Amino acid sequence: MSYLTGTPAGTADAGSTDLRTGIGVPGLAHPLLAPAEWGDLARPGPPLHWVVLNIAGGGPGVRPDPHCLEAAGRLRNAGIRILGHLDSAYGIRAHADVMADARRYLDWYRVDGFLLDRCPGSREEFPGIRRTATALRALADAPHVVLGHGTHPYPGYAEHADQLVTFSGPWNDYRWSQVAEWTAEHPPERFCHLVHGVPRAHLDEALRIARWQGAATIWFTDRGDSGGRCDPWETLPGYWDEIVSRIGTGVSE
Repeated sequence: MSYLTGTPAGTADAGSTDLRTGIGVPGLAHPLLAPAEWGDLARPGPPLHWVVLNIAGGGPGVRPDPHCLEAAGRLRNAGIRILGHLDSAYGIRAHADVMADARRYLDWYRVDGFLLDRCPGSREEFPGIRRTATALRALADAPHVVLGHGTHPYPGYAEHADQLVTFSGPWNDYRWSQVAEWTAEHPPERFCHLVHGVPRAHLDEALRIARWQGAATIWFTDRGDSGGRCDPWETLPGYWDEIVSRIGTGVSE
């Protein structure tokens, strides 16, 4: 796999504003723990591409959660796409278990699609994920499927998902990251970058990197993971209003 440095994928100008950059929220804490954050997402203004619903640390739980039902309803009424969080466990989790979770998300929360998290990215594991992605698309009318690799996978995965998460990790790695050449064959709307530990002073730099690398869906937060001991995605960044104003108001796709 070859990579480019300092060269945008799918765009000729690193400062271009026509990438329709928007926000993908990879999953906040439970609405009881983060009621203000869920309320902020449902307000007009933030250019949200999607919000992930993660009820039980990786799935929909064993029964509908009334607080999550209410939060999902507010987002739906605001016209925001909701994705159910599915854990692939790097391809180890049984296909039947993943599909059972997907059906619960649809039946209980009426999600618009799925984030298949901890998704493997090798060529050898591609047939299994292709099977899962095909099955997910058969569950509903045009569900939005995001494969959460967290790195650049074998290029074939792009043919079986609406979007790929090609970076997920800390700012110290992101600022020196490189983009795979094959991504230039696809528009920026196909790629997502999720970055934690981004200092406020480096927010503009992080946005430039996303544009250079051709990722139109982003999530940048100043929260850290404390060396893997906590979830950096469970609350909004301290500069939420600032990042919204930098990207600009818009409507979810």
